[in-house]
Amino acid sequence: MQGFSGILQVDGYAGYNRLIAPERVGLDIRLAYCWAHARRKLVEITRNGTAPIADDGVKRIGDLYRIEAELRGLDPEARLAGRQERSAPLVADMQAWLVHHRARVATKSPLGEALAYIAKYWDGLKLFLTDGRIEIDNNSVERTILNRKNALFAGHDVGAENWATIASLIETCKLNAVDPQAYLTNTLTAIINGHKQSQIEALLPWNSFTARHP
Repeated sequence: MQGFSGILQVDGYAGYNRLIAPERVGLDIRLAYCWAHARRKLVEITRNGTAPIADDGVKRIGDLYRIEAELRGLDPEARLAGRQERSAPLVADMQAWLVHHRARVATKSPLGEALAYIAKYWDGLKLFLTDGRIEIDNNSVERTILNRKNALFAGHDVGAENWATIASLIETCKLNAVDPQAYLTNTLTAIINGHKQSQIEALLPWNSFTARHP
């Protein structure tokens, strides 16, 4: 991530914390955390019996998702405006709800741990309210890339890393309306022909003009 500045859409994997550690030297990085993971913590509790607080939390998050469904397809500016008007008050109310119940629920109980998880990532969870480009979760990535069957025959760690790199490039091509096969062919050909490392940005999928779908 050297040289990167901006927002990363992530889950709760602890390894990402190194990117925002106080001692880290480099450009500013902000982590936008996944509401689906926060919701999942509460849903797991509701499956084990009567859990009115967890049920309420699931409903509150569901309200945010309903708004997102209505805003989907709008440009980032319009989506941001809709979130500021409709979602921001709900998130502020949920923050008060979170503080209220954390003070009254046993810390080591399943519900206490679920609420602590949400509180831990709260700043990143509400980051979607500040930028219309941010998704409310990273489900689209998990559906397309984080599939156990896809990586079943990686063989070893290096193989898995190489697979993840290729999978990321392919899915990024799709998001940018670029033909993955044509992109990889053109990119590998350019590298073989001596494309300069200093101009590597020109080979990124969103800068590829020769491999776009018609």
